[in-house]
Amino acid sequence: MRWMSRVVACSATLALAASLAACGSGSGGGSSDDGKIHVLVYGDAANKVEKQIVETFNKTSKVKAVLDTIPGADYQKKLQTIINTPQAPDVFFNWGGGSIKPFVKADLLLPLDDFIKKNPDLEKKFLPSVFDNAVVDGKPYGIPMRGTQPVLLFHNKKVLEEAGVQPPKTWDELLDAVEKLKDAGVTPIALGGGDVWPTQMWFQYLYDRIAGPELFAKAIGGDKSAWESPESKKALDMIRELVKADAFGKNYDSVKYTNGGSVQLVASGKAGFELMGSWYYSQQLTDHPDFAEKDLGYTAFPAVEGGKGDPANVAGNTNNYYSVMKKTKHPEAVAEFLKLMYSDDFVKAQLDIGNLPTTTDTGKFIDNSGTPEYSRFQYDLVADAPSFQLSWDQAYPQKASSDMHKAIQQFFNGQLDTDGFIKAMQALPTE
Repeated sequence: MRWMSRVVACSATLALAASLAACGSGSGGGSSDDGKIHVLVYGDAANKVEKQIVETFNKTSKVKAVLDTIPGADYQKKLQTIINTPQAPDVFFNWGGGSIKPFVKADLLLPLDDFIKKNPDLEKKFLPSVFDNAVVDGKPYGIPMRGTQPVLLFHNKKVLEEAGVQPPKTWDELLDAVEKLKDAGVTPIALGGGDVWPTQMWFQYLYDRIAGPELFAKAIGGDKSAWESPESKKALDMIRELVKADAFGKNYDSVKYTNGGSVQLVASGKAGFELMGSWYYSQQLTDHPDFAEKDLGYTAFPAVEGGKGDPANVAGNTNNYYSVMKKTKHPEAVAEFLKLMYSDDFVKAQLDIGNLPTTTDTGKFIDNSGTPEYSRFQYDLVADAPSFQLSWDQAYPQKASSDMHKAIQQFFNGQLDTDGFIKAMQALPTE
């Protein structure tokens, strides 16, 4: 969801009280009782759908819902500030995984077992690989509420064709493509290394392909030995091999995705590939519409021969979720509100703004969406995935992100060796 900082709804300089009042529709929340349920979301262009859903809910509910927003750049920090105060919401937007574990540990969230027992569709209507990323210690704490964002390998069709390259299905084919693109005078892979998080995507996919999802699950569960396993060291060796082959050129650390730099490299034909979240398609369509419509291609991350990970596994941001505060005074109304997250109106509205919902029946609406071929590719990829690995910096607690990104960048640049990277990852907090 990092791309959303580019389209925040309100000024990032607003104070918390002002942001809740000016960007949202009211104040108060789960710890106080003004007769309403307060729904707190990340402030951006997607709020259009959230406003629509709140309006739909309020047409029939005696307990009214109020939508409050916090500008995207400030969301995580300000949520932490209010989560255990009288200003806490009843329902709030999050990324699942590590983003809610501290709140679960602090006993602030309502397990949704009872909601699901009374209405099994709150679980059954969503793809399992997505729903499960808001399960903590065996209990569900979130309902999917936007769209999935798998990381895909995008490419410039014209550049690949001129270099005699096909979209790679295996790692060896990718290495071969790197050499052919270099011979053609093109940077093989664009990388916004200045942002660091795009670099992380290469790590999370290679670890999954080589070791399967179990290794990272062990690591995030607190088993630090996972990072020193043979599979971990093999993944690091393969990353190092790719960097030494100049797959990303020499200046990737001075390039950013967030200012459109890496996007421009691919669109202009100066780079062949870019590994990025599914939002990349709409970004290219916005920045370089002619290229996006004619020459932008996409494929799944390559398989690794002999790896334990299923090539059908995906990584990225599974979805965003609504979690419920334990202190809410209107749990029945909240349960009714959450039902709307799998309604036909919700699915259609999300598709209309370019999001791909993760309900089990989203497929039947895709052919009438704005980008049916691309939406279908994504949906089938996620629906068929045995595992959907949440991005590392979302799976780990927020306080771990800075040190994780530092280790990733320093290993990539050769400032950390394999043992140094392993020690840095072992030092990350998992709670």
